Amino acid sequence: MDVIKCEMIKASFEVLQPGNRQSFLVRKFDQRAFDGPYHFHPEYELTLITKGSGKRYVGAHMEDFFVGDMVLLGSNLPHCWKLANIEQTKNAAGAIVIQFLADFLGENFFDRPEMQDISKMFEKSVSGMKFGSSIQAEVNGLLTGLVDDENNFNKLLKLLDILQKLAVTNDFVLLDQTQSMATNLLSQQERINPVFAYLVENFRQSVSLNKAAAVANMTPNAFCKYFKKITRKTFMETIIEYRLNYATQQLVQTDKPISEIAFESGFGDVSHFYKMFNVKMGLSPLNYRKKFLGDLSVVNAAPSA
Repeated sequence: MDVIKCEMIKASFEVLQPGNRQSFLVRKFDQRAFDGPYHFHPEYELTLITKGSGKRYVGAHMEDFFVGDMVLLGSNLPHCWKLANIEQTKNAAGAIVIQFLADFLGENFFDRPEMQDISKMFEKSVSGMKFGSSIQAEVNGLLTGLVDDENNFNKLLKLLDILQKLAVTNDFVLLDQTQSMATNLLSQQERINPVFAYLVENFRQSVSLNKAAAVANMTPNAFCKYFKKITRKTFMETIIEYRLNYATQQLVQTDKPISEIAFESGFGDVSHFYKMFNVKMGLSPLNYRKKFLGDLSVVNAAPSA
């Protein structure tokens, strides 16, 4: 993967180069797929997670991902996947990634009547689309077959088949539903994407408003207004949302003490963590963990059909 990296806190622009006999890229990745920074590229991207779990960042949206996670990303939508525990998963992480330009089959190919379903799906993908289990079961085998097929013509036919199946399903959710990152002008993307790159890499540590404003090349006051206009949230609301999202993952996937999770998630004060968690979830961190474990035990005890 040829990547042009900007400064550490900036969203990287990724340069993709298909082979001479291919008009799109299809690749299998191991842990290297999860080492990349928060980045963007003009190509659409369809990703299937085959191994590993962690956090997926799409635009301003953050969510857990697990094996089977299938996402279609629109052009220039910033994204990255971060493993939950790199040391434990470095030998058990993998993904299938397909990337293609909107005109990879010709400038007006997807404007044809037969392609209208796929064209509409591409419009939705500006927010990022996560597909559900029913369509995953139908498409996973096709994706694996596409990767393993050595005939480039067959690969193309399989890709179109996959895109059509995804285009006609209702089993999906939009990720960045505000479309705050996807609908910005290029000039706005160049300013706001590095800010989110800074947040993705630093929200579990001490995040500086002055630093974020400097990344956007703005004064702190002007930056706060700009950030709220673009994302419809304040800078601090976004930081807290990221931290609470990370904390909920730790609560249900580990047996770490609440105080340790609070500090690891970026909260410098445990009481503040409890207060913010209660506001968002409607119950305390401890009760959230107990409820999850209780619900899980009920599911595990249910008789199979």
